[in-house]
Amino acid sequence: MPIKANKLVSENKVSMVNELANKSELYKLYETDQVITWCAGCGNYQIQNALKRALTLEDFGIKDVLFVFDIGCNGNGSDKIGGYTFHGLHGRAIPAASGAALANPKIKVIASGGDGATMSEGINHLVHAVRSDYPMLFIHHNNSNYGLTTGQASACTRKGFPMNGSPDGNLLEPMNPTEFVLGLNPTFVARSFSGDIKHMTKILREALKHKGFAYVEILQTCPTYNKATPQKWYQERVKYVDDLKGYKPDNIENAKNIVHDMDNEIYLGVIYKDETKQNYYEKLTYRKDLKTLPVEEVKPYPIKNLLKEFS
Repeated sequence: MPIKANKLVSENKVSMVNELANKSELYKLYETDQVITWCAGCGNYQIQNALKRALTLEDFGIKDVLFVFDIGCNGNGSDKIGGYTFHGLHGRAIPAASGAALANPKIKVIASGGDGATMSEGINHLVHAVRSDYPMLFIHHNNSNYGLTTGQASACTRKGFPMNGSPDGNLLEPMNPTEFVLGLNPTFVARSFSGDIKHMTKILREALKHKGFAYVEILQTCPTYNKATPQKWYQERVKYVDDLKGYKPDNIENAKNIVHDMDNEIYLGVIYKDETKQNYYEKLTYRKDLKTLPVEEVKPYPIKNLLKEFS
């Protein structure tokens, strides 16, 4: 069995490489000449690589996508990828991306944020984006600390580990973002790991196809500041839902059960999805018969006469 499994993995890898080679011109459009500034070994290298692969394999041109970046280490990727990019405020990438997605549903909006921005500063925006089911993809970079500001504990830092700002050890239990999102009545929830580019590519491809709010948590290593969960720690614990006999991502209670454990068996894959619901834009019944997009309806309104009233 192991030999057959390894052969299958090898065949899948070759197939993806060949497909990328055939689409190399499209892939190169997502490259830039900007100097990469992430730390050596940072998970952002692999995440951005997987995202560019997924977009290429799904035939998204650079004019078909808008990238919205939050503040943080992930945000340093805003000029490292070709195409239209917007760099938002800390914890505010999701509302900016939501507005863009509703203004022009013909483009694919992809927002990124770290665990600090997502589970602290911007957790309210995450809640209502999931609840509203805005048509966009959100990639949650979870390196379990505030990396850009030199390693302070975040809401996802493991309890007891010393961090800059809490040298005696983090006092609080960490939040489990995927478990949290599953409690918000989502339509797409997935999890991957920055040490597995092939798996991230697969998950992001599926998320790109989803018509509602696709939430993807990527468990990410931070080699400089987070010594609690290094690459080896994850490699010894991650498992895949594809290996769970009979598992289907259509039962939210089953989904909650398999993501609860973050200590010993950390499951990766498409955890839950529901393709039957209307997303937020589809629920806007007054737009049903309109031929224009909201962005096409924007026009200037002269305020000269209004200003006269105040003169």
